[in-house]
Amino acid sequence: MLRFSRRLDQDGAAASSSAQAAFMQTSARAQPRLPTLAATAAAVAVLYFAREVFLPLAIAILLTFALAPLISKLRRAGCPRSVAVIGSVTAAFLFLSAFSIVVAMQISEVAQNLPTYQYNIVEKIRTLKEAGSENQILDRLSRAMERIGTEISRPKPETRVSPEPEPERKPLLVEIFSPQRPLEMLRNVVNPLIGPLATTGLVIVVVIFMLFEREDLRDRFIRLVGYGDLHRTTEALQDAGARVGQYLLMQLVVNITYGIPLAAGLWLLGIPNAILWGMLAIVLRFVPYIGPVIAAALPLFLAFAATPGWSLLAWTAALFIVLELLSNNVVEPWLYGSRTGLSPLAIIVAAIFWTWLWGPVGLVLSTPLTVCLVVLGRHVPQFEFLEILLGNEPVLDPKERLYQRLLAGDPDEATDNAEEMLEEKYLVEFYETAAIPALLLAERDRARGALTDAQVAQFAESARTLVANLEEIASEEEGEEEDVSAQDAEDDDQAREYDLPLGEGKSVLCLGGRGELDDVSASMLSQIIRIQGAEVASASHEDLKPGKIRTLAFEGRNAIVVSFLDQDSLRHAKFIVRRLKRLAPATRIGIVLWQENGQWQTDARVLVDELQADFAVSAIVEAVREALSDEAPRPITLPHPKIARRSRKGKGTDIEETSAGPSVG
Repeated sequence: MLRFSRRLDQDGAAASSSAQAAFMQTSARAQPRLPTLAATAAAVAVLYFAREVFLPLAIAILLTFALAPLISKLRRAGCPRSVAVIGSVTAAFLFLSAFSIVVAMQISEVAQNLPTYQYNIVEKIRTLKEAGSENQILDRLSRAMERIGTEISRPKPETRVSPEPEPERKPLLVEIFSPQRPLEMLRNVVNPLIGPLATTGLVIVVVIFMLFEREDLRDRFIRLVGYGDLHRTTEALQDAGARVGQYLLMQLVVNITYGIPLAAGLWLLGIPNAILWGMLAIVLRFVPYIGPVIAAALPLFLAFAATPGWSLLAWTAALFIVLELLSNNVVEPWLYGSRTGLSPLAIIVAAIFWTWLWGPVGLVLSTPLTVCLVVLGRHVPQFEFLEILLGNEPVLDPKERLYQRLLAGDPDEATDNAEEMLEEKYLVEFYETAAIPALLLAERDRARGALTDAQVAQFAESARTLVANLEEIASEEEGEEEDVSAQDAEDDDQAREYDLPLGEGKSVLCLGGRGELDDVSASMLSQIIRIQGAEVASASHEDLKPGKIRTLAFEGRNAIVVSFLDQDSLRHAKFIVRRLKRLAPATRIGIVLWQENGQWQTDARVLVDELQADFAVSAIVEAVREALSDEAPRPITLPHPKIARRSRKGKGTDIEETSAGPSVG
C-alpha cells in the first residue's frame, strides 16, 4: 500500500510538472500578444479622445507624402528648397481653398432650390400612387401604415372612479428678444469659423516644417524605432512613402478624369449644380467602393426631384454606368491607381472604423491611413496581424491552401483554386509546386498521428476528384501543338525547365507504393505522362500485394514507376523493385520518393544502387523524363545465399556450405 501511494505521488508530480510545462508554453505564446493587443487598444483610445490633435497631424502627414515627389522633382530641376516647398504648399492650399469655396457656393444654391424639388417629389409620389391604384397595392400599404400610426398614437384608456378636478393651467413662457449689437453679430459669425481656420493654419505650418525637415525627421524616426535594423526600417519607410504617395497622386488623376466628364455630362443633361456633383465625385472617390456610391446617389436623387418626368433619371443613371465602366476597366488599369495592397473587405471595414473615429474627414483619409498600417504590419513583427487582416496578399501558400481545402472535403473550391493557377502555369508545374507538396503535408500529418484513417480516406478521395476535374485541362494541353521558336526557348528558363520528352509509342505503368496518398500521386504522374502522348495506366498500392501483383499488365511496358510519399519507405521500395524485376525483367523499374524541394540528402546514384532500380527520382519532371527514356533496364543482382548441404556420417552431422551464383527469377 505504501509502495502504491509513493507511485501515485510520483505520477502526480510528473503530471503536475508536465501540466506546468504546458501552461508555461501556452503563457509564453500568449505573452507577446497581450502587450500588442493592449497597445493597440490604447492607441485607438488615444486617437479617439485626442482626435482634435491627431486629425490635423494625419492630414499634414498625408499631404507631405503627396507633395514630397513633386518637391523632389523641383529640387532635381535646380529649384531651391525654400522656393520648392513654399511654392508647392501654397499652390496646393490655394487649390483646396478654391475647391472648398466653389463647393460651398454650390451647396447654398441647392438649398435655395429645395422647395421646388419638394414639389416635384410630391408630384411623382402622387403619380406613382395613381398608377398603382389599379391593383390597389399602394392604397393598401398606405391604409395599413395609417392604421398602425393611429394605433400607436391612441392614448391608453383610463378607468375613472370619480370625476377629477381640472388640471391647473401652466403659465406661458415669454422670451424677450433684444436687437444684437454689431460686435455680438460679428462674434456669432466669426466663432464658427475659428475652428476650421485654426485647423487649416496648423496643417499648413506642419506640412511646411515636415517638408523642410524631412530628412532629419526620417533619421530621427530610424534612430527611435529601428536603429538595430536599419535595412528593415529604411525599407518600411520607402514602402510607405511609395505606396501612399503613388496612391494619392494616381487616385487624384483617376478621380479628375472621372469628375470632369461627369460634371460635363450632368450639365448637358440639365442637372442643376453639375459642377458641385463633379467636384464631390473627385473627393468621394478617394474612398473605394463606398465613395462612388455616395457620389452617384446625390445626382440621381436630384435627377428624380428636379423634373416631373422620368427620362432625366434614366439618362443620369446611364451616364454613371458608362463612366464607371470606363474608369474601372480602362483608366484605372492604365494608371494603376487602384493598387493599394488592401483587400476589398479591409477597405470597407477601414472606412467604417475611421469614420467612427474621426468623422467624415476620416472617411476620406481611411484608405491612405490603412495603407500605412499594412506597411507597418509588413515590416514590424509585432504588428504582423495588421497585414494578415487587412492586406490583399495570400496568407497561405498554394500548397497549404490546397491541403486545407482537400482536408475539408471541398474538391470544388480546390479545383477553382487550381484553375486560377493554371491560367498562368502548366499542369506539371501546378502538380510540382502545389499538389505534390500538399500530399506531402498530408503524409507527414498521417505519419505523426495528426490525421485519422477516416480523414486520410476523405483527403485521398477529394484529391482523386481534383485529378479527375483537371482531366479536361490535361486533354487541352495534350492537344496543344508546340509553337515556340528556338530563340524563345533560349530566353525562357521556365520553358526549358518544363521541356518534357514526347512519349509517342511508349507505354508506362504508374503504381502507388504503400497507401492511398501514394495512389493519388501516381494518378497525377500518369496524367502528366499521358499529356506527353504515351499510353499510360495507373494502379493502386493494393495491386502490389503478393496475391494481386501477377494480375498487372506488364507486357509491352517501357517503364514501371512506383510512387512513395513516406520518406521511411526505402526498405519496402527495395522489396517492390526486386519483385517487379522478377516479373518484368525487360522493363525499366523506377522509384519516385517525393520531395518538396526535389533533392535528397543522399546522392541519387547511391540510392539507385541501394534500391537496385533503373532510376530513382524525387520530382515529377524527372519522373516523366525517366519514364519516357530510351535507356535499357539494368539487370538485378541478387545476394549470394549460402546453401547448406547436410550429410550424415554415422551418428554425427556435418554441414558443408557452398555459394550459389547470381540468379534472377
